[in-house]
Amino acid sequence: MPGAIDLHTHSSVSDGTESPSELVAAAGRAGLSAVALTDHDSTAGWAEAGAAAREAGLTVIPGMELSTRFGGKSVHLLGYLFDPADSGLVAETARIRRSRVDRAEAMAQRIAADYPLRWEDVLRQTGGEGTTVGRPHIADALVALGIVADRGEAFAGILHPRSGYYVPHYAPDPVEGVRLIRAAGGVAVLAHPGTRGAANVIPQDALAVLVDAGLFGLEIGHRENTDDGKQRLHQLADAFGLAATGSSDYHGAGKPNRLGENTTSPAVLDEIVARGSGSEPLS
Repeated sequence: MPGAIDLHTHSSVSDGTESPSELVAAAGRAGLSAVALTDHDSTAGWAEAGAAAREAGLTVIPGMELSTRFGGKSVHLLGYLFDPADSGLVAETARIRRSRVDRAEAMAQRIAADYPLRWEDVLRQTGGEGTTVGRPHIADALVALGIVADRGEAFAGILHPRSGYYVPHYAPDPVEGVRLIRAAGGVAVLAHPGTRGAANVIPQDALAVLVDAGLFGLEIGHRENTDDGKQRLHQLADAFGLAATGSSDYHGAGKPNRLGENTTSPAVLDEIVARGSGSEPLS
């Protein structure tokens, strides 16, 4: 699969601002030959993205960004080409999505004590039935109400974990996350693991456990990974024989990230396709 390959994007099924078909069309205009749709804890956009792939003339890699938690901190896993009907993964993602909704509603109630925000304002910002509700939807509601200027201001202030309004949501341990993806025939990659700098990259002993569980790679090419974080990740990838991926983490107008700003090599994508047995690329 020659050409530019972007393995991390979000549609309105989670916290992106474009529908799956709009996202795929944008990927085609950006000159990508392959794009992975990796909405948070959901595969609801796969069918629409696959249908749009034919018109856009590119390949869609079905995927998901799975929420997990390690040491009290959020850790995300990118899963590719797994079986979307796998019972274990379906049950776990349903639990995560339910917890996300409960968490968002609890945060909205806390914020409403100080700002004119209602839960209905948040729901209006979602993509409807099946959307993975998250803090970005609260941010969009705050923007629509004129309380903040944009998502960035919302996340830096009202939605920040230290704001007093923050509520965590349920997420499994990343080892369990890798096992679930692998059991469903998928390929697991640790998402943007260098955002907090080299000193906060996942410890080597913890990474070893993930590798034993079946981790395939590390998302090193990502705008939020720091330079020293990337250097440490390359060292770990070499030490454990892990693949290095690169992606945009595109959210449409929700983030400044642009399609194709970081990419994955065709050889790595070929290996993902060879290892993934739960579903097929869509083109």
